[in-house]
Amino acid sequence: MEEKKNFVQGLSAILEMNKEVNKDESLAMQKAFHDSEKEQFDEFLLDEGLVAEDDLLKALSQYYQTPAFDVGGYFFDRHLLRMFPKDFLLREAVVPVEVDENIMSVVVSDPNIAGLESMIRDFVSYDITLMVGLRRNICDAVKEFYDKSITEVALDKDLRKERQEEAEERQEELLEDQIEVESRK
Repeated sequence: MEEKKNFVQGLSAILEMNKEVNKDESLAMQKAFHDSEKEQFDEFLLDEGLVAEDDLLKALSQYYQTPAFDVGGYFFDRHLLRMFPKDFLLREAVVPVEVDENIMSVVVSDPNIAGLESMIRDFVSYDITLMVGLRRNICDAVKEFYDKSITEVALDKDLRKERQEEAEERQEELLEDQIEVESRK
Protein backbone atom coordinates (compact mmCIF):
# COMPACT_ATOMS: atom_id res chain seq x y z
CA MET A 1 0.00 0.00 0.00
CA GLU A 2 2.86 2.35 0.85
CA GLU A 3 4.45 1.63 -2.54
CA LYS A 4 1.20 2.61 -4.28
CA LYS A 5 1.01 5.84 -2.28
CA ASN A 6 4.63 6.66 -3.16
CA PHE A 7 3.89 6.01 -6.85
CA VAL A 8 0.86 8.32 -6.82
CA GLN A 9 2.78 11.10 -5.07
CA GLY A 10 5.91 10.63 -7.20
CA LEU A 11 4.07 10.58 -10.51
CA SER A 12 1.98 13.59 -9.45
CA ALA A 13 5.16 15.51 -8.58
CA ILE A 14 6.61 14.74 -12.01
CA LEU A 15 3.40 15.86 -13.72
CA GLU A 16 3.63 19.10 -11.73
CA MET A 17 7.30 19.54 -12.63
CA ASN A 18 6.44 18.99 -16.32
CA LYS A 19 3.70 21.62 -15.99
CA GLU A 20 0.99 19.14 -16.96
CA VAL A 21 -0.92 19.98 -13.77
CA ASN A 22 -0.55 22.64 -11.10
CA LYS A 23 -0.21 21.95 -7.35
CA ASP A 24 -3.96 22.27 -6.65
CA GLU A 25 -4.85 19.98 -9.58
CA SER A 26 -2.25 17.49 -8.42
CA LEU A 27 -3.70 17.33 -4.91
CA ALA A 28 -7.25 17.12 -6.28
CA MET A 29 -6.43 14.24 -8.63
CA GLN A 30 -4.63 12.36 -5.84
CA LYS A 31 -7.68 12.72 -3.60
CA ALA A 32 -10.06 11.75 -6.40
CA PHE A 33 -7.97 8.65 -7.12
CA HIS A 34 -7.97 7.71 -3.44
CA ASP A 35 -11.77 8.05 -3.39
CA SER A 36 -12.21 6.10 -6.63
CA GLU A 37 -12.41 2.35 -7.11
CA LYS A 38 -9.61 2.31 -9.69
CA GLU A 39 -6.63 0.09 -8.97
CA GLN A 40 -4.09 1.85 -11.18
CA PHE A 41 -3.31 5.57 -10.88
CA ASP A 42 -2.15 5.87 -14.48
CA GLU A 43 -5.39 4.24 -15.71
CA PHE A 44 -7.37 6.64 -13.52
CA LEU A 45 -5.58 9.66 -15.01
CA LEU A 46 -6.32 8.50 -18.55
CA ASP A 47 -9.92 7.44 -17.88
CA GLU A 48 -10.70 10.78 -16.26
CA GLY A 49 -9.00 12.70 -19.06
CA LEU A 50 -6.67 14.43 -16.62
CA VAL A 51 -3.49 13.74 -18.61
CA ALA A 52 -2.79 12.96 -22.25
CA GLU A 53 -1.23 9.57 -23.09
CA ASP A 54 2.00 11.11 -24.39
CA ASP A 55 2.42 13.25 -21.28
CA LEU A 56 1.73 10.31 -18.99
CA LEU A 57 4.20 8.12 -20.88
CA LYS A 58 6.86 10.81 -20.53
CA ALA A 59 6.16 11.11 -16.78
CA LEU A 60 6.30 7.32 -16.33
CA SER A 61 9.65 7.27 -18.10
CA GLN A 62 10.95 9.90 -15.70
CA TYR A 63 9.49 8.16 -12.66
CA TYR A 64 10.98 4.76 -13.48
CA GLN A 65 14.17 6.19 -15.05
CA THR A 66 13.49 3.89 -18.00
CA PRO A 67 13.01 4.69 -21.69
CA ALA A 68 9.37 5.00 -22.76
CA PHE A 69 7.86 3.07 -25.64
CA ASP A 70 4.41 3.75 -27.11
CA VAL A 71 3.01 0.37 -28.18
CA GLY A 72 -0.07 1.92 -29.79
CA GLY A 73 -0.07 1.03 -33.47
CA TYR A 74 3.21 -0.90 -33.25
CA PHE A 75 3.37 -4.11 -35.30
CA PHE A 76 4.75 -6.83 -33.05
CA ASP A 77 6.87 -9.77 -34.13
CA ARG A 78 4.51 -12.75 -33.92
CA HIS A 79 7.38 -15.09 -33.10
CA LEU A 80 8.33 -13.04 -30.02
CA LEU A 81 4.78 -12.91 -28.71
CA ARG A 82 4.36 -16.66 -29.09
CA MET A 83 7.27 -17.20 -26.70
CA PHE A 84 5.03 -16.11 -23.82
CA PRO A 85 1.63 -17.29 -22.59
CA LYS A 86 -1.16 -14.76 -22.96
CA ASP A 87 -2.10 -14.83 -19.27
CA PHE A 88 1.46 -13.93 -18.22
CA LEU A 89 1.63 -11.02 -20.66
CA LEU A 90 -1.72 -9.65 -19.47
CA ARG A 91 -1.16 -10.26 -15.75
CA GLU A 92 2.23 -8.56 -15.72
CA ALA A 93 1.39 -6.07 -18.53
CA VAL A 94 4.44 -7.12 -20.54
CA VAL A 95 5.00 -7.26 -24.30
CA PRO A 96 8.23 -8.20 -26.11
CA VAL A 97 9.25 -5.74 -28.82
CA GLU A 98 12.46 -6.92 -30.43
CA VAL A 99 15.60 -9.02 -30.13
CA ASP A 100 18.98 -7.58 -31.02
CA GLU A 101 21.62 -10.31 -30.88
CA ASN A 102 21.11 -11.75 -27.37
CA ILE A 103 19.10 -8.85 -25.86
CA MET A 104 15.31 -8.80 -25.83
CA SER A 105 13.63 -5.41 -25.41
CA VAL A 106 10.41 -5.67 -23.46
CA VAL A 107 7.79 -3.01 -22.73
CA VAL A 108 6.26 -3.23 -19.25
CA SER A 109 3.82 -1.07 -17.33
CA ASP A 110 5.83 -1.31 -14.09
CA PRO A 111 9.56 -1.93 -14.42
CA ASN A 112 9.86 -2.06 -10.60
CA ILE A 113 7.91 -5.31 -10.16
CA ALA A 114 10.11 -7.51 -7.99
CA GLY A 115 11.55 -10.40 -9.97
CA LEU A 116 10.03 -9.31 -13.27
CA GLU A 117 13.17 -9.93 -15.31
CA SER A 118 13.55 -13.43 -13.91
CA MET A 119 9.86 -14.13 -14.64
CA ILE A 120 10.48 -13.10 -18.26
CA ARG A 121 13.58 -15.31 -18.37
CA ASP A 122 11.42 -18.28 -17.39
CA PHE A 123 10.22 -18.15 -21.01
CA VAL A 124 13.32 -16.93 -22.89
CA SER A 125 17.07 -17.07 -22.42
CA TYR A 126 17.87 -13.55 -23.63
CA ASP A 127 19.25 -10.71 -21.57
CA ILE A 128 16.36 -8.35 -20.91
CA THR A 129 16.12 -4.59 -21.45
CA LEU A 130 13.00 -2.98 -20.01
CA MET A 131 11.09 0.00 -21.35
CA VAL A 132 7.98 1.51 -19.80
CA GLY A 133 4.63 1.69 -21.59
CA LEU A 134 0.99 2.31 -20.77
CA ARG A 135 -0.74 -0.70 -19.22
CA ARG A 136 -3.91 -0.37 -21.29
CA ASN A 137 -1.99 -0.17 -24.56
CA ILE A 138 0.18 -3.15 -23.66
CA CYS A 139 -2.84 -5.27 -22.72
CA ASP A 140 -4.75 -4.14 -25.83
CA ALA A 141 -1.81 -5.17 -28.02
CA VAL A 142 -1.62 -8.60 -26.37
CA LYS A 143 -5.37 -9.14 -26.67
CA GLU A 144 -5.35 -8.02 -30.29
CA PHE A 145 -2.64 -10.56 -31.08
CA TYR A 146 -4.06 -13.52 -29.16
CA ASP A 147 -7.82 -13.04 -29.45
CA LYS A 148 -9.67 -14.05 -32.56
CA SER A 149 -12.13 -11.50 -33.73
CA ILE A 150 -15.63 -12.71 -32.95
CA THR A 151 -17.08 -10.43 -35.61
CA GLU A 152 -14.70 -11.79 -38.22
CA VAL A 153 -15.89 -15.35 -37.67
CA ALA A 154 -19.52 -14.28 -37.48
CA LEU A 155 -19.10 -12.20 -40.63
CA ASP A 156 -17.64 -15.18 -42.48
CA LYS A 157 -20.59 -17.33 -41.41
CA ASP A 158 -23.03 -14.55 -42.30
CA LEU A 159 -21.46 -14.13 -45.74
CA ARG A 160 -21.59 -17.86 -46.38
CA LYS A 161 -25.27 -17.96 -45.38
CA GLU A 162 -26.03 -14.87 -47.46
CA ARG A 163 -24.36 -16.34 -50.54
CA GLN A 164 -26.24 -19.61 -50.07
CA GLU A 165 -29.54 -17.74 -49.84
CA GLU A 166 -28.69 -15.75 -52.99
CA ALA A 167 -27.86 -18.97 -54.85
CA GLU A 168 -31.18 -20.52 -53.75
CA GLU A 169 -33.06 -17.40 -54.90
CA ARG A 170 -31.35 -17.56 -58.31
CA GLN A 171 -32.26 -21.26 -58.59
CA GLU A 172 -35.90 -20.44 -57.79
CA GLU A 173 -35.93 -17.62 -60.37
CA LEU A 174 -34.43 -19.90 -63.00
CA LEU A 175 -36.99 -22.59 -62.20
CA GLU A 176 -39.84 -20.05 -62.41
CA ASP A 177 -38.51 -18.74 -65.75
CA GLN A 178 -38.24 -22.29 -67.05
CA ILE A 179 -41.80 -23.10 -65.97
CA GLU A 180 -43.07 -19.90 -67.60
CA VAL A 181 -41.27 -20.68 -70.87
CA GLU A 182 -42.67 -24.23 -70.91
CA SER A 183 -46.20 -23.02 -70.15
CA ARG A 184 -46.08 -20.71 -73.21
CA LYS A 185 -45.31 -23.64 -75.51
